Amino acid sequence: MSHNWTEVIVGGVVLACAVAFGVYASQSTGLSQNSAGYELGASFRSLEGVGVGTDVRLAGVKIGTVTNVALNPDTYRADTTFSVADGILVPDDSAIVISSEGLLGGNFVEVMPGGSPFFFEPGDEIEDTQGAVSLISLLVKFVAGDGSE
Repeated sequence: MSHNWTEVIVGGVVLACAVAFGVYASQSTGLSQNSAGYELGASFRSLEGVGVGTDVRLAGVKIGTVTNVALNPDTYRADTTFSVADGILVPDDSAIVISSEGLLGGNFVEVMPGGSPFFFEPGDEIEDTQGAVSLISLLVKFVAGDGSE
């Protein structure tokens, strides 16, 4: 009978560790955070490497996440919605760019702030966008040459 109690205790410890790991993982990835903030939109020609949950950064600091990505069938562009944390005001002449963390790193959405004294309101769309640059297409252009010598 003592052997069964040992199994029950070990099982309980394993279950408690699994729950603790799940809570830790959800907090570290931002899944459990309240998305307190406001949403902005943008339309990109290419959204390569960006999906729902991708970081939105300003000056290298995470200020939000991408909340929705959809293809616009009329313009064939990727319409994107992203949240920005409350207290972060984005000037209304800002640009938004798909940037890369490095040669092997992932992509993220970077807000390039403008100098306007006016700010985007919740639900506004940023018009000045620059899509992702494909590393493969750049390498092909480099290897093939552009013939302008």
